[in-house]
Amino acid sequence: MNTGLPMLEGYRVLDMTQIVAGPTCTRIMAELGAEVIKVELPPLGDRTRVGGLKSREQEHKNSSKSTYYFQHNHSKKSIAIDIKSNKGQRLLKDLISKCDVLVENFSPGVMARSGLAYEDLKEINPRLVMCSISMAGQTGPLSLKPGYDYIAQAYAGVTDLVGEPEGDPALITMAMGDSATGLAAAMAIGFALLHRERTGRGQFLEATLLDTYFHMHEVNVPRVSLRKGYQPKRTGSQHPDGGPTGIFKCGDGSYLSMALLPHQWKLFCEAINRQDLLSDARFTSAALRRDNNASLKEIFEEWLSNFLTRDDAIEVLDKFRIPCAPVLSLNQAMKHPHLKERGTVRSVHDDVLGDFDIPGMPVKFSEWATNVNLKAASLGEHNSEVLKEYLGLSDDQIKQLYEDHILIKEMQAEA
Repeated sequence: MNTGLPMLEGYRVLDMTQIVAGPTCTRIMAELGAEVIKVELPPLGDRTRVGGLKSREQEHKNSSKSTYYFQHNHSKKSIAIDIKSNKGQRLLKDLISKCDVLVENFSPGVMARSGLAYEDLKEINPRLVMCSISMAGQTGPLSLKPGYDYIAQAYAGVTDLVGEPEGDPALITMAMGDSATGLAAAMAIGFALLHRERTGRGQFLEATLLDTYFHMHEVNVPRVSLRKGYQPKRTGSQHPDGGPTGIFKCGDGSYLSMALLPHQWKLFCEAINRQDLLSDARFTSAALRRDNNASLKEIFEEWLSNFLTRDDAIEVLDKFRIPCAPVLSLNQAMKHPHLKERGTVRSVHDDVLGDFDIPGMPVKFSEWATNVNLKAASLGEHNSEVLKEYLGLSDDQIKQLYEDHILIKEMQAEA
C-alpha cells in the first residue's frame, strides 16, 4: 500500500523523445508520479509504435500500439503535433512555458534550428529543467555524427573488449547503453529539480550514450593511463583479472557463472576439495592466478564434470558462500520465482495487445508502491485533454487544429 504521495507528483514533464534512452528517462519519472506529456510527430509518432509485437488483428488495422512502445512509454499522455508548422511551434512553446521539465533526443542542432534551444526556452520559462539526450553530446567532434547504442558502445572502447581472444569483437545485443543513459538522465533531472527547489533556477543537462558507456569501465581507464603500452584484451568467457571468474561448463552441458574475489580463494579451494592448490606455486597470489587462469578453468570444470546436474554443483558452492549462478536463458529468467516475486518481471494488460510481460522498475521505494495498472496511450489520445486543461483551447479551436493538420490522432483514440 502506498504510504504517501508519489515522489514526483505535481511535476509536469514534456517528453520529446523516442526509441529507448529518452523514453526510459521519462517513463521512470512517470512511474514516480510526474505527469508526462509525450509529444509525438506526425504521421506515425514514436518509431517504436511500428516495432515490437502486435496482434494480427491490430496489424491489419494499423494500430499505433505495440509491445515495444508500451514497455517504454506506459504511464504517459500522448499528444501528436506538427511542430514544424508555425501554429504547432506556438502550441509547443505555450506548453513548455507550463512544464517543469523538457526532455528531448533529436540530433544535436535540431532544437536550436527550430528556435527551441535552452537559451530560447529559458526566456519563456526560467525554471525549466531541460535535458538533451544524444549519442555523443551537443558539442565536440562526434556531436553531429548519427548513432545509436551500438555506435556509442564501439566509440567507448566497450565492443573491442567483448568476444573471444582470437575472434572478432562481439556486440552486446541489448540496449544496455540506452537504458543506462535513461536512468542517468532521470537521476540528473531529479537532482536538478532539487537544485531548483533551493535556488529557484532551472538549468540545462546533457546525457549521452558515449559518456554513459565510458563510465562503465570500472578499472581499466587508470591502468591504460598509468601503464605504458598496456592494452586490455578480449578474454572470452573468462574475466581478464582471473579469480577464477567467468563462465564454466558443467557436467550436464549447461553453464555456470562464478565471480570469485581474492579473499575467497581459500574457501573456493575448500569447496572443490583441492586444498593442495593453496600451496601450488601457480596460484599463490591473485596476480599469479590471473596469469594461470586457463589452468584454473580446467581444474574447476573437471570438478564440475563430476556432478550429474548444474544445480548439484551450485548447491555445494552455495554452502561455502561462493558467488555463482546458473547461466539462464531469458525464457528461464522470466520464470524465476525471485524475479516474479519482486516484480522484476511485471505482467501487464492492454486492451489492444492483451496480456504480456515487461521489465519492472529497477529501484524499489518504501514510501511508494509500483503501479500495477499500467496503460499506454494511443497516438494523440490526449490532444484535447492537454490543450484544454493547460492552454485553455476551446473545442472549436481544437477542431480547427485538426482541420489544419496541426494535430493528428489514431481514429477513436479520444472519446
